[in-house]
Amino acid sequence: IFFERHVMPPEHPRFYAAARSTLNITRAAMAASGWCPSGRLFEAAACAVPLVSDAWDGLPGLFTPGEEIVLAGTSEDVVALLAGETDAAAMGRRARARVMHGHRAADRAAELELALLEAAAAKAGSAFEVEPVEGSKTTMSRKKELL
Repeated sequence: IFFERHVMPPEHPRFYAAARSTLNITRAAMAASGWCPSGRLFEAAACAVPLVSDAWDGLPGLFTPGEEIVLAGTSEDVVALLAGETDAAAMGRRARARVMHGHRAADRAAELELALLEAAAAKAGSAFEVEPVEGSKTTMSRKKELL
């Protein structure tokens, strides 16, 4: 285990790709809020690096514990990953697939767009139908006003 004080953002992919695994420790304020992940978690997963994290509300909705991420609830969970009892490479690949099929910036933009359209529709009392977002790998949908 080593601690790196700061890595410049352009160096993040190289840094993560060189790691056997990465440890995410969520800041107390973020963990208390829940559903407030660090972008670093997604960056590391996008590099197919096995993830180890503390548990906090919302994390299981982002990554499946035991399949895409190890929650450091016990030392045994982490030791199993580091000792090779868990297929770390497969876990890293599953985490990467999850990021690339639902946690990309384009996916978040589509979610924001949908939320804004829903809010505008609710305020205006408009009728909308759902139509798939073209090119999106998520289940997110775009709203289209009915004539």
